[in-house]
Amino acid sequence: MTPKQIGLVGTTWDKVVPIAETAADLFYGKLFELDPTLKPMFKNDLKQQGRKLMTMINTVVKSLDNLDALVPQIKASGARHVAYGVKDEHYNTVAQALLWTLAQGLGDAFTDEVKEAWTAAYTILSETMIAGAKDAA
Repeated sequence: MTPKQIGLVGTTWDKVVPIAETAADLFYGKLFELDPTLKPMFKNDLKQQGRKLMTMINTVVKSLDNLDALVPQIKASGARHVAYGVKDEHYNTVAQALLWTLAQGLGDAFTDEVKEAWTAAYTILSETMIAGAKDAA
């Protein structure tokens, strides 16, 4: 990611944080709309899961300029997700739901440039998680 992309992700994330609970609700609603077969993977309270998701995204966003330090944690998360039934193709569905959610939350601030920056960030995250899943297998 370029420094400009890192900056765009950070500044737009700062606009999502105040509406994090709503964003999480939108995300899971869209995720299950895109692929209803994913819903049984979420056995816990979705509000709690949404808070975990927002915390994880926040951690990644705040660490984009030093992601190497997070790689072991991200890989471990990918390995854990295998046990939940997550497959490589699910990451694309998550990307669609995330980008849609950001578009809803940011409105006009979700420009093509912002979308590209978030896509780059998510690609790094998902590829690292997939690598962690493969390492565990």
